[in-house]
Amino acid sequence: MNNPNNKKFSRRNFIGITAATGTALAISPRFAFAGIPTSTRKVRVGVVGGRFGLGFFFDEHPNVVVEAVSDLRADRRAALMSTYKCNKAYNSLELLLKDPKIEAVGIFTPAPDHANHVVQTLKAGKHALCAVPAALTIEDCYRILQAVKSTGKKYMMAETSTFRQETITAKKMYKAGKFGNIFSSAAQYYHPGLEELYFNPDGSATWRHGLPPMLYPTHVTAFLIAVTGERLTHVTGLGWGDDDPILKGNPYNNPFWNETAFFKTNRGNSFIGEVCWRGALSHCEKGEWRGDKMSYYMGYKNQPVHTVHAGDKLVKDYGGFTVAHPELKPYDQEKWYETDALPEAMRHTSGHGGSHTFITHEFISSIIEDREPEVNIYEALAYTAPGIIAHESALKGGEYKSIPNFDE
Repeated sequence: MNNPNNKKFSRRNFIGITAATGTALAISPRFAFAGIPTSTRKVRVGVVGGRFGLGFFFDEHPNVVVEAVSDLRADRRAALMSTYKCNKAYNSLELLLKDPKIEAVGIFTPAPDHANHVVQTLKAGKHALCAVPAALTIEDCYRILQAVKSTGKKYMMAETSTFRQETITAKKMYKAGKFGNIFSSAAQYYHPGLEELYFNPDGSATWRHGLPPMLYPTHVTAFLIAVTGERLTHVTGLGWGDDDPILKGNPYNNPFWNETAFFKTNRGNSFIGEVCWRGALSHCEKGEWRGDKMSYYMGYKNQPVHTVHAGDKLVKDYGGFTVAHPELKPYDQEKWYETDALPEAMRHTSGHGGSHTFITHEFISSIIEDREPEVNIYEALAYTAPGIIAHESALKGGEYKSIPNFDE
């Protein structure tokens, strides 16, 4: 099902389609840092999804009017209306998309719906901001890419790790050359206890029941790709499960609670990503970047960030050998959300490490400035597809597999 050479959605066929339409997309502007708005234009937005969608502060953005909201449940529609001070609500995305006043839609629906909802939104002539991941299959990755190409509308994935305060710092360090060469990196997304969300109060299963960890990889892969722009080209994936009956009968046929992926990048570097749902693990989304001049490490929850600098000082090690002594230093992490990187009303902390206000601002700025958002379709698929292939590898005992490149 996830074969990237599927006839309908192969890269070769896709290139033929896009060549025929004459459309093209630019790679996203890395390190965009949208900054203070310079336009007074208003973008009329629809917000869909009354749980996660409550946390993106569209009502605070000076260039936004929340025109309407939508959720299948009345209580969640009411919550959206209250949060965004909006008096128009629709019972479904399909109805909202018929509203001619709406120019852009924030889609915060269940992960298995993302591909269909994004394609519907783009084909309705609206720009789309969508929660992660972009898709759960390689076929759907190609399908979204085709829709972006054919409609010319903007698509942005709302990946939080890209806009965490530590990642913004890492981007700036990388741009300034402080790392030297980043030769390896790693990231972890630990969310133990997720099985509490597997079932509704009436006992019916939610979309999260048995979700393979590596089908939700973007909180991990973004830490590298957002900073260096590298692409993950090959992977060996491994999974761990304990035969818990809770996993039985899940729609993904997934046996794993935890998955680890060992990636090779297009620069020949290594990246290790872990997504874990069970174990004695601290809840975290954290990355580390290791360079030949400097390394930068996020801490676990409530732990400090630190750097390590290659030093010229020579010391005796425990074996009596004279070696270079690297210097480990605590790092005073900036709060970028308090700076003019955001409109004044949005300069406050927000969900997922201060990222939510940045996501909203970047999406709206890309529309007003008529440019690609930082996490555009190419970046989104570069974050998403490696996890899909990593899970395929884990199901085959760690088989070494190639990852499709959507930039070509």
